[in-house]
This record gives sequence, structure tokens and C-alpha cells, in this order.
Amino acid sequence: GGTTPASVYESLAHRPLEWSRVEVGLVDERWLSPQDQDSNAWLVNDSFLTHAPAATFIPLVRPGKQLPECVHTANLQATHAEPACLAVLGMGGDGHTASLFPGATDLPKALASPQPYASLDATGCPGSNQWPLRITLTPAGLASIPTRLLLLRGKQKLDVLQAALAGDDVNQYPIRVALQQPGPRLRVHWCN
Repeated sequence: GGTTPASVYESLAHRPLEWSRVEVGLVDERWLSPQDQDSNAWLVNDSFLTHAPAATFIPLVRPGKQLPECVHTANLQATHAEPACLAVLGMGGDGHTASLFPGATDLPKALASPQPYASLDATGCPGSNQWPLRITLTPAGLASIPTRLLLLRGKQKLDVLQAALAGDDVNQYPIRVALQQPGPRLRVHWCN
């Protein structure tokens, strides 16, 4: 989500890969129609899939389904499909990643979930803007992904990352979930 990854997605889509063998999913999604221009599905479609149409897209939000059904479907897909090999993460100015927002009442539940995905209500969290209801990858879901990239743009986000690196409370800076995952280190790509 956000604005940082669009140019990366577009550049990636122009690489000479066998896109028909690639499945693209989401780390998180706002509780919006996939056709809504504020959805992450729309961002991926506009910046990536229009340039690599042979890739298969697996949305988190399904038209006609309620939030719990969409989370259930996402968890079934994540546990029965080929494991994801790459997660592209961003970070908000509040230190959130995916839809793991500091201060969200559902954050402890999402952090403790053994399932790959959880719903989260981020009402009152500034980073969630006008879309508080979310589906998000959990730490358990992230742990199974061997390559994790964090894309950051701007000095303010670099400062937030530095603050997150100085401690370990994931409730304060949920980006610490990605920083503290076992296995290969998180790869951070920053530009000003």
C-alpha cells in the first residue's frame, strides 16, 4: 500500500520473467472493493498487473464476502498454496507495517495469531486514515516468507526506522515484527 512501492512494482513488471508462473498476493488490504482506487489491490493492478498480465493475482477482499470470510479464505490459501517466497513491506510514519498499527485495540490479537492473516480494526490510529478495517499478514504469516524487503522513502521514515531499531516493543513500533523475525535478515531499501 501507500505510494512508495508503485514505481518498484512497475519496474519489476517490465523484467523478462515467466510471469505466467508467478502468483501475486497482498501483505495487507483495506476493507474496500478491489476496484476502489484506494485499495492495495487497485495499486497492484495499476502499477504491476497491467504490465505483467500473465501473473495470477490473489486478492484478500472478495466481492460479496464479509470480512471474517475473507480472512478465513486468505488463511486457507496461505496454508494450502505454494509458500510465498517474497514479501514487499512498507512502513508508515507511525512505525506500522502491513496493517499492524500501533495503538490498534486488535494489535495484540493479530500479533499473537498463529494464522497467516488476521482482521484488524485500527479505528483511531492516525496511519489508518479513513479505512480502519483491515486484513493483515501476521508475524506467523511473515515468518514463513524467506525473503522480506522493506521499502522506505524520505528522511522522516528513516528516522522512524532508526527509533524502531533502538528498542524491541512491537506494540510501540510494529515494524519491529519484521526486524525481529528469525531467519534471513530484513532487506531495507531507502531513498530520499
